[in-house]
Amino acid sequence: MDPTSRSFQTPSTHPAVAVSAQRHLLLVLCLTFSTGIIDALGYLGLDRVFTANMTGNVVILGMGLMGAEGLPVLGPLLALAGFLTGATATGRVLRRVPKGWGTRTTVVLSLVGLITLGLGMSLLLWQNPHSAYLQAITGVLGLVMGAQAAAARTIGVKDITTVVITSTITGLAADSRLAGGSGRGNPRRIAAVVLMLTGAATGAGLLLWLGLGAGLVVAGSIVAVCAAVGHLTSRDA
Repeated sequence: MDPTSRSFQTPSTHPAVAVSAQRHLLLVLCLTFSTGIIDALGYLGLDRVFTANMTGNVVILGMGLMGAEGLPVLGPLLALAGFLTGATATGRVLRRVPKGWGTRTTVVLSLVGLITLGLGMSLLLWQNPHSAYLQAITGVLGLVMGAQAAAARTIGVKDITTVVITSTITGLAADSRLAGGSGRGNPRRIAAVVLMLTGAATGAGLLLWLGLGAGLVVAGSIVAVCAAVGHLTSRDA
């Protein structure tokens, strides 16, 4: 190969870029696992509310507005309002940031982790919180999940949003060999689905055995660790 041709290599073929992409994929998958925990905790521990999966939350809200089976209305509204606020604020903060992991991404995800961790600690200290406080937690969790979703878009890992897997499952099926596709991106899609599933199972188990507060502490710790690892490894890259 002509040595001068190296300067014309596309970024995607550079080994360092490939390693960075794999690292970001692993971190985003870990965030997906933590989201499974949080949504299980929200649905089972916060009166059937999804604080990350807004598709499910909007459906619950619609049924609740019609009085179906006593489904909640206030909780889903708070989660939706929080999610929109968090996503909007984070989108503004990261508007001009290049794709990838930057300092602002670290700050956003660190806040997501620390706030979630703080909510969990408060519930561990306050064993019988008032319902109004639980509603406030619902809104705050919606906010940080919206922030996480917006930050994940900036990281730019294809097919994985960390907060919802409907589009991931659609891509898994539509791009499969059975559908005539290459199936090239399906391993990461399968991993995202499995991690959301295991995260939800973990969240249910944590709620059952240790309580809502402990579950949020675990989820917040995972996000905080991801933020730290992402910052350190991106800085060293």
